[in-house]
Amino acid sequence: MQADVIVVGSGAAGLTAALSLADKCHVLVLAKGTLTGGSTAWAQGGIAAVLDAGDTFEDHIRDTMVAGAGLNRLETVEHVVSRAPEAIERLIELGVPFNTEGKGLHLHREGGHSHRRIAHVADATGWAVQEALVRAAEAHPNITLLPGQSCVDLITGRHEQRYSGSGRVWGVYALDEASGRVEAHIGRATVLATGGAGRVYQFSTAPRGATGDGIAMAWRAGARVANMEMMQFHPTCLYHLEVKNFLITEAVRGEGGHLINPRTGERFMPQYDERLELAPRDVVARAIDSEIKKYGLDFVHLDISHKPASFVREHFPNIHEKLLSLGIDMTRQPIPVVPAQHYTCGGIITDLDGRTDLPGLYAAGECAESGLHGANRLASNSLLECLVFGSAAAADILARWESFEAPPAINAWDESRVSDSDEEVIIKQNWTEIRRFMWNYVGIVRTTKRLERAAHRIKMLFDEVEDYYGHFRVTTDLIELRNLLQSADLIVRSALKRHESRGLHYTLDYPEIDAEPRDTVLVP
Repeated sequence: MQADVIVVGSGAAGLTAALSLADKCHVLVLAKGTLTGGSTAWAQGGIAAVLDAGDTFEDHIRDTMVAGAGLNRLETVEHVVSRAPEAIERLIELGVPFNTEGKGLHLHREGGHSHRRIAHVADATGWAVQEALVRAAEAHPNITLLPGQSCVDLITGRHEQRYSGSGRVWGVYALDEASGRVEAHIGRATVLATGGAGRVYQFSTAPRGATGDGIAMAWRAGARVANMEMMQFHPTCLYHLEVKNFLITEAVRGEGGHLINPRTGERFMPQYDERLELAPRDVVARAIDSEIKKYGLDFVHLDISHKPASFVREHFPNIHEKLLSLGIDMTRQPIPVVPAQHYTCGGIITDLDGRTDLPGLYAAGECAESGLHGANRLASNSLLECLVFGSAAAADILARWESFEAPPAINAWDESRVSDSDEEVIIKQNWTEIRRFMWNYVGIVRTTKRLERAAHRIKMLFDEVEDYYGHFRVTTDLIELRNLLQSADLIVRSALKRHESRGLHYTLDYPEIDAEPRDTVLVP
């Protein structure tokens, strides 16, 4: 299919870009699985913005830089923070029903924030944002939404019928999940908004499709990536044998929840940080990890039952209802929680306009390394980044439109030398193995020896997966496995290059922090 612009991903970043482009261009939005299957719909907390009378842009910038352990790019942080109130206004215009208080919005406070600045829709902000954006995109005549598409690789100059080594990106090859055919989707510009690589870990709050697709495709096409070792672990994922990946939002701690050691019955954060439960996520996750290992626990307790029951139900209606269905009444008893991988802070290097190294290719949201998050994302800055950079990428595409030449003739996908797989078990085995060794060797606390073991396993698996990819027709599972392995490789290589402990990268071999913050940049 041909369009003016190809957008890969139907979350906040992708749909913001599409809506910002659609008055001038025809936009094709490709989604893996359903239109609402990405991370945006899962975001409970909210969107950080300076909206409170006592708050300032300078405070939000400082909080972001402190959480990011100084690895953030200051110009990016200033750029995003200053555009946050405007992003909230656009969502209100689209019909997002933010909670209000008096004449303004009700604002939560979350860990790492010095003020109340989290605009939210109860505890299901992401779903409300996702619904509003999909509704607007479906109503726009210039936007074509195409779910059920698993993107295999970017189309570049080497796929032109007259071969070019330019690295110019012309769209993507994508597997139609229904027909099993791979089609070329071609445009003058391409925006990657594919989310993170959370599913590289055994325990993750990320949706099933967060397999690092955009990051891996951009890397294979020749784009640099940065800071992939900075994997954020959310401190409080529900520990339950029947329910996987249910997140207990940061705001539970922000509204007064205490972390308790179930063995001793004591609140343990005073031993780790003066900010207690409101310390940044990396600090809280390491504290919980330490308590679990020190006492041989399966989980710790998050307790907000000392607050009035009506307060808890009003602030966290969805979490309260979900927990009740599992036999846990958070108004009367503590919630068992463990850390889980939550957010990919590194990714494809972009500038303030969302441009990557490759001509015609943009990236926005969790797949991008814009410089906003640094070594640790501040709570509720993620949806904000999607909104700001989705708009920025669209604005730059429109500003450069006259300089974008029409796409050349592109080779069709060639599967003349492959057959249907008769060994699907290999994919499942490799997927399970990657997630397990990444959790054990490249988790919250790392060592050089563990990282080297992970690198050794990845090297062996690369040969196996590439051999498999070369012989069999692609399936969504095979595409995801290939991208998952590539993402794991980038994380481990980045972690081995960083000889310090900064933010989310904590290694027992280099416990000190370097005086000068430096990005870990990998070049294909």
